[in-house]
Amino acid sequence: MLCNVSLQVLPSVPEERLYQVVDEVIKLIQESGVKHVVGPMETTMEGELDQLLGIVQKAQEVCLKNGAERVLSVVKIDCKAGGVTIDEKIEKYR
Repeated sequence: MLCNVSLQVLPSVPEERLYQVVDEVIKLIQESGVKHVVGPMETTMEGELDQLLGIVQKAQEVCLKNGAERVLSVVKIDCKAGGVTIDEKIEKYR
């Protein structure tokens, strides 16, 4: 069943390194092959919940590996019977 998971990472790094670390998380998501939409505050992914939660876990590791002392993350999950897609939510706005 397709779900949507939105992820916002807030790595504890110096201000000048913030985007660099966030970019590494976005790269992880891109390389995972899941459908995703990058927004100004979070990235929304589409796929099987187990796979997406695995990406969320790896995102924490990426932040720590890239110098974050701590990572705060906001995760939103949307699942429904029959699945849910990014397109059904935003297609009329594109």
